[in-house]
Amino acid sequence: MSQWKQIQQLEMRLLEQVDYLYDDNFPMDIRQGLAGWIESQDWDSAVNDEPMASVMFTNLQTQLEKVRMQEQNFLQRHNMKIIQQQLQRKYTTNPTAVARVISTCLREERRILSSTCTQEQGALEQSLQNSVAFERQKNMDNRVGIIRNSVQLMDQAVKNIEDMQDDFDFFYKTLQSRESTDRTSDMIKQGITRLQEMLNRLDFKRKEILSKMDVVIKEIDDLMTSQLRPELQDWKRRQQIAAIGGPMLTGLEQLQSWFTLTAQSLFQIKRQLDKLGELVVKVTYESDPIPLQKPQMEERVKYLIYHLIKSSFVVEKQPCMPTHPQKPLIIKTGVQFTTKVRLLVKLPEVDYQLKVKTTFDKDLPPGRVRQFFILTNNTKVMDIEDYSNGCLSVEFRHLQLKEKKYTNGTKGNEGLLSVTEELHSLSFEACFTVQGLTIDLETCSLPLVVISNVSQLPGGWASVMWYNLLTDEPRNLGFFGNPPRASWSQLSEVLSWQFSTFAGRGLNKEQLDMLGEKLLGQLASCGDYQVSWSKFAKENIPGKPFSFWMWLDSILELIKKHLLPVWNENYIMGFVSKEMERALLKDRQPGTFLLRFSESHLGGITFTWVEHSDSGDVKFNSVEPYTKNRLSALPFADIIRDYKVISNGGVPENPLKFLYPDIPKDEAFGRLYNSQPSKVHPYIPSTLIPISELRSEASTTPRSCPSPEPPMTPGEFDMLSEHLCFDIDTMNSPYSE
Repeated sequence: MSQWKQIQQLEMRLLEQVDYLYDDNFPMDIRQGLAGWIESQDWDSAVNDEPMASVMFTNLQTQLEKVRMQEQNFLQRHNMKIIQQQLQRKYTTNPTAVARVISTCLREERRILSSTCTQEQGALEQSLQNSVAFERQKNMDNRVGIIRNSVQLMDQAVKNIEDMQDDFDFFYKTLQSRESTDRTSDMIKQGITRLQEMLNRLDFKRKEILSKMDVVIKEIDDLMTSQLRPELQDWKRRQQIAAIGGPMLTGLEQLQSWFTLTAQSLFQIKRQLDKLGELVVKVTYESDPIPLQKPQMEERVKYLIYHLIKSSFVVEKQPCMPTHPQKPLIIKTGVQFTTKVRLLVKLPEVDYQLKVKTTFDKDLPPGRVRQFFILTNNTKVMDIEDYSNGCLSVEFRHLQLKEKKYTNGTKGNEGLLSVTEELHSLSFEACFTVQGLTIDLETCSLPLVVISNVSQLPGGWASVMWYNLLTDEPRNLGFFGNPPRASWSQLSEVLSWQFSTFAGRGLNKEQLDMLGEKLLGQLASCGDYQVSWSKFAKENIPGKPFSFWMWLDSILELIKKHLLPVWNENYIMGFVSKEMERALLKDRQPGTFLLRFSESHLGGITFTWVEHSDSGDVKFNSVEPYTKNRLSALPFADIIRDYKVISNGGVPENPLKFLYPDIPKDEAFGRLYNSQPSKVHPYIPSTLIPISELRSEASTTPRSCPSPEPPMTPGEFDMLSEHLCFDIDTMNSPYSE
């Protein structure tokens, strides 16, 4: 079943989350009409490969045109045509943007589907969903809208004051010319009285507009402090969570709208104050409120504009190597990485030659030994993005780091931190002038880990996860000098995200409980138990030459590269303790087996099956774990189909009959079988068949045996060898691990 069909079967609560993913950047009509084709494309790779993205965008347009031409409903055909035109305007010059949008949508769909398997969401994900409640957004929309309406009304009020002042000025000059000829007439006295009344009304209106401006300025100040700034911080926190595999529930479009509308209101008030200043030049009087209040108001408005625009300079896309798009914030020396910054305020008055300069480790902590510099061009000009409604942004696509050389030939003491615990940052700076205001922009990436070898990637990713899970500080580069602990409930949620992101399906409660028991023993039953950084990523598991995280990361890699179809069908129980495995299988019919990850090998999977002897004894058998090297030669589903055991010199038989609890093997794995006999003639087809020798033992404990000898005469074996190519596997007990 396609991913989109599974989505359509979800309950309404989850469908509302799906609805939130789709907007004008990627309408749901496209997702519906091209569901199968969209899911068959590699959008993740296209995000960081512009030629590939360009080809895929062209193919997308072609597919849309086919769907449109086949559509019988005239209105639907019209709507599809409008959508095609919108896509062309938005993405023709930047095809990687549409790849990024579609990749994110597909990823979030998988996460939502995964949440139905795990049955309950973690506290982190729940808090993120609460933080983007529609009620809060609606309140923000209403408040921004009210401010905009108030500012528009003040525009009209200023215009009315200008008209009143023109009338006053005309009447004053007319009366002045009459007064020179007749100073005592009643008409002059009436004129002076009327002039005073006009001045009183003008004074009242000036005080009224200044009072209204003061109220609106205070309202904008409060909006920025109490809502806009927290919303921005909330988005940055969600960006952190998304970086480590969590849900990215909203983009920047809504924030951009709020920032832009607020900035437009402030600039409009500034123009209104400028206009009032012009009116004072023409007409002023004793106790005129404008000269008294305008300077202070102007300073407040400039202050708000400055800080609003300064805070709107954000890192939209954190630094990431195209080779590892799902592991951002890790940079390898000599390897290209990309990043993107954006100005959330749309400013049509800005000189668009706005240059952004990047600096690596601008504020390096004292005592840091390793130092790096940007090898490639570190300055680019911000451009207007059509698909982002005209906001300025710049994407650095070809940045590269190089480590500084040391004149004495040594780096000196490496310090207490490992390479993957050293944190670095990438800063972005720009300066521009708008409406007489000079604004210095500066922002920085989240802390980065710099590695020099891909073998350091797992350790680096552990550091990225730990940091972004436990702090929202953007530049705490000394974090691992004294890293805080994480509660198991927090950590388990993040670990489940890793499986959602890299393997397409998160972990359920039982699997997380088993992981917790492996890491913490019985303490895992307490969700608030605090796990230390060292225990998670640095200390070896007792009796093993690797840490808990290295073991888990190797399993993730194995699933991603060799077990993905089996994993996503939920056929791999995975994390099963030895006692639990035995308890689950002992009462099952002979030939029932389950799949679990090896505890003694890095990146290994094994299967264990149960047998019953004539005397009623229960026997358990486990095959030696399959690792990436062996799975590269033969798909795992085919191994299960073709696996044979030679027992007591008999005929090889497949002991695997039922996938736990009672699913017939071929029913479970049939559609995953994919190896076909060779069709190249005139050669005789050959097949790899995994075989183990099982020696007879009268024991109920799991058995192991050495590599098998052929249970047949040499002549028979030679004859069989002409037709079959064997992959001989030894058998080990999981309980000996």
